[in-house]
Amino acid sequence: MTSAGGALTPASKPSNLNVPNVITIVRILLAPVFLIMLLVDNGQDGPLRWAAAALFIVAIATDGIDGHIARKYDLVTDLGKLLDPIADKVLTGAALVGLSILGELWWWVTIVILVREIGITVWRFLVLSDRVVPASRGGKLKTLFQSFAISFALVPLPNVLGDWMYWVNWVLMAIALVLTVVTGIDYIVQDQRLNRRPAQR
Repeated sequence: MTSAGGALTPASKPSNLNVPNVITIVRILLAPVFLIMLLVDNGQDGPLRWAAAALFIVAIATDGIDGHIARKYDLVTDLGKLLDPIADKVLTGAALVGLSILGELWWWVTIVILVREIGITVWRFLVLSDRVVPASRGGKLKTLFQSFAISFALVPLPNVLGDWMYWVNWVLMAIALVLTVVTGIDYIVQDQRLNRRPAQR
């Protein structure tokens, strides 16, 4: 930007208190509400199970909305880059733990995914003083498949469409699991490559 005297001035950064970041924070706050709704009727095919599934789908869908708003109106912030993937992890983590508590998902699957997600999040905090690590394309694809897999697992479709829907759920969850592990390794590998590059002069 140029001042009235013609001197260059740095462009002002958007405030951390903006609409996309508020949406992201609301997603985080909705996670415990969703988990309580999922568990309160012990996994029965009742109104609360459907409501919990709907809440998860709406909450996870806002991930694309806040990102679109942030890019369109130049509201991208370092805080938003950090909170956005955390919100996804809190929501998906709550859903995975809930499904495992209900006996609808193997605990080892939940543990593998949570170890990867928590590990990458901790790593992001550790390097925060040097750089902000945004979600990669692979990470976004992983989140998309996790969202699909968990959404299908939450909605009691086998009770409506038949047992073949279990196979759909298992295939989607298997793809999400593979992407979770692969992208976790990729984050570390890419970061190591960047660290080995000589500083540009």
